[in-house]
Amino acid sequence: METKTSKIPRLLILTLPILTIGLPTAAGLCAQTQTHAHAQLQTQPQSQSDTQPDAVVTLPEMAVYSRRVALQEPSTAAFAMPVSALGFEPLVDVQARNMGEAQADITIRGGIFENTGFRAGAVPLHDPQTGHYSAEIPIAPAMLTAPGILTGADNALGGWNANAGTIAYQWRRITTTGMASVAAGAHDTVRGEFYQGYVAPAATGILGRRLAFDVAAARADSDGSLPWGELRFSRYNMRLQLSKSVNYYNKGQRLDAQTQLYNHAQTQSQTDLFVGRQDKFIGWPNLYTPYAGVYETDDMRTTLIALNHFEKLPADGDYLTLGGAWRRNEDHYVFNRADPGALNPAFATGPAWHTAWTWSAGAETLVSTNQLRWRASAAFIADKLESTSLIHGRFNTRSHWKLMLAPERTWNFAAARALTVRAGVSCDDTNRDDAAWSPVAAIEFRGLNKHISLLRLSCAASSQVPDYTALNSNASAGLFRGNPNLGREYANNFEAGVRAAWGAWTFDTAVFHRRDRNLVDWVYSAALPNARVASTVDVGTLGFELTARYTAKWGGFVLGYTALTKDSDYGARSDLVDASFYTLNYARHRLTAAIVARPWRGWEIRLDNEARLQQPNALRRSSDEALLTSAGIYCTPSVAGWRGLRFFAQITNAWDSDFEEIPSVPAARRQWCAGAMCSW
Repeated sequence: METKTSKIPRLLILTLPILTIGLPTAAGLCAQTQTHAHAQLQTQPQSQSDTQPDAVVTLPEMAVYSRRVALQEPSTAAFAMPVSALGFEPLVDVQARNMGEAQADITIRGGIFENTGFRAGAVPLHDPQTGHYSAEIPIAPAMLTAPGILTGADNALGGWNANAGTIAYQWRRITTTGMASVAAGAHDTVRGEFYQGYVAPAATGILGRRLAFDVAAARADSDGSLPWGELRFSRYNMRLQLSKSVNYYNKGQRLDAQTQLYNHAQTQSQTDLFVGRQDKFIGWPNLYTPYAGVYETDDMRTTLIALNHFEKLPADGDYLTLGGAWRRNEDHYVFNRADPGALNPAFATGPAWHTAWTWSAGAETLVSTNQLRWRASAAFIADKLESTSLIHGRFNTRSHWKLMLAPERTWNFAAARALTVRAGVSCDDTNRDDAAWSPVAAIEFRGLNKHISLLRLSCAASSQVPDYTALNSNASAGLFRGNPNLGREYANNFEAGVRAAWGAWTFDTAVFHRRDRNLVDWVYSAALPNARVASTVDVGTLGFELTARYTAKWGGFVLGYTALTKDSDYGARSDLVDASFYTLNYARHRLTAAIVARPWRGWEIRLDNEARLQQPNALRRSSDEALLTSAGIYCTPSVAGWRGLRFFAQITNAWDSDFEEIPSVPAARRQWCAGAMCSW
């Protein structure tokens, strides 16, 4: 039977002319901003140093949620979350249940949701129960910078408990600005957001530091694109910030003492204290289970308190950042909403209640001494789980430590060429597992010629430990069957990359190979059809990654392409594994295209497109091919006194694809909304 997603060639023919039309502005894609300023799309992946607050000093008033996508807005039925702008991110693959904002498994370079870590400032953000909840970050994106995607050596140095990659956010500098938006659409969708930042007068500063605060609130309700697929979301944030800046002037430029035209502010120090709460209720058919006619619900309440401090050190590029966080995630999962008190075959219990706590602290520094620069970091995470069903393991508390040290040296040559060599080691340990030492080495050559600006080679090892769902689920009953004896997981990553430019084109490309040992996957066997079993697998992932940007006076767009291939070995279980829900659920070929058009003054059209050819999976009921498009049209009228007013209409899944991003989980169908935003 032909499905809608099997018609890719015809749809691609219809879409390609859109990708190649002349666009009226080469400055890039317009972000949803508090001032309606526009930012140029950037294709370069960020290194660790790029993710520090100084990296966004050129965009002080912007709320750019991702630099490589067109739509900075959330899915039509939700408000903006940190995950919102990752759906079409070339360097990240989001596997969603309903929509990314409802629940998203974030994967990087063919890894699984458990291989991806998150950071806010110096502090790792972690859910010890399951990586399904790792993206539950109750922070308004307007308070965060665009994320850096750390992979390879950068991930080994800057990540924690994440063998594939880390999504690293920094805290944005507060300005006196605000916005409010409302929208309504299909399936009784209503959503709204509010943000306000305020900088106190200089006289009210503390110890010579500027005092500022911002608040944010958001709510979304929708009946969903499938029966019993509703959502009810709310979020409330408050942040207090102390900061100090220094002014600098571009060398060789004349300073105008009256207008300060060439005056730039650079963050000298910044301290952020944040408190946030997010409540999410989601319903979805086959949210986690494969049984026909079952409508499940998940009710989550996530609270986060975080403190982060950044200090620029005297030497150019040196810094110190440190902080701590407390996170609680409460989860109430109901297998059958029609009979919420019934036996839950997923866990062989009644309704499942879970509460997970994490206490985390982290520090990172880059210090120059003579000809060496020293990068060092430390992290401590303590966690605890209380559950009605995850009670079959050996423990429900755990403490983690990570220490890392990596010196580097740079040799400068003629014609602005430079060679940097970095080598180091990290140590990961817990009070429940053996320690692991992981070496890392990287070489970077900059300014090779007029076209190639960067050539990099790296090899890095890393390790992580499994979560409580895998460790503490019943090993002999229920849909999810764990293993209390699962141990540490290891990975070795090898990478070669090039950054180049030809005319109006810029490219960033990488070839990589990652070897995972003892990776914990959830597998299906026809011999045990009513169970998903946590099983270890050794898997090799070979990949090619390309991000390209074309800019000119008349337009520009960003293209991303990833190709992956895997070989896997489940050991003694190999003959019993008929399908994998996560490790072998990946796109063999994935192409993204972010484009924008401004056909008339005050009008803008933005599109994000993704075409993918998925690895075949016996559990997927849709085609393995998909073409996904989300689009928005925006109008900013010229009305006296209403400069910040904008009207918009959005559509998600424009082709109404039924592609199952996670096997056996129904896809969200086409949705639309329209609304208005006002900024000041």
